[in-house]
Amino acid sequence: MKYLFYLGSLLLFSMSVSSCKLLLGINKLEKLEIFSISEDHKTIVLDGAINSSAFDKFKALSEQYPQAKQIKIINCEGSINDDVNLKLAKYIHQNNFNIHLADDGLIASGGTDLFLAGHQRTKGKNTKIGVHSWSGVLKTATDFPKGHEHHLPYIEYYQAVGFSQQEAEDFYYFTIHSASANDIHWMTEEEIEKYRVLMN
Repeated sequence: MKYLFYLGSLLLFSMSVSSCKLLLGINKLEKLEIFSISEDHKTIVLDGAINSSAFDKFKALSEQYPQAKQIKIINCEGSINDDVNLKLAKYIHQNNFNIHLADDGLIASGGTDLFLAGHQRTKGKNTKIGVHSWSGVLKTATDFPKGHEHHLPYIEYYQAVGFSQQEAEDFYYFTIHSASANDIHWMTEEEIEKYRVLMN
């Protein structure tokens, strides 16, 4: 599971906090309204971690403002529901949304996966794009050999949003080896270009 929470100026990972604090953090994030519409009604703004209501809220907003085909991300530090995150990302891609990471914006973990759903993917200045391995209850991604079925959901997702199979595998294995589940790797400009994170 790709859980990454960015609270204030601290990065807290699901494997490095107590169960009590984790549950309190999740409950707080679940209540947040992370989507809004721009003043000209042409851009949907995302600011916050993807929670369990994200798909329904985004779909309702996009149907209310069908002319809004641009998403601007202020900050999306991850997801607290991977299934919803992938469902939302596929919806974004299938409905031809473009995504822009705003100046000083941050995406990490599931937020980076969501960003890849954009048909056009652009970023402003002083941005941060983070990746790391996922972890389950007892095992992490790197505990499984290359080609294992547990790797397939993300590889198949990257293919679903336009990556070739080789590109999807290259990027996926890069992410899980770049940092452990309780750490983060901020991608360099060279890595962003190499793995086709941006798309004009």
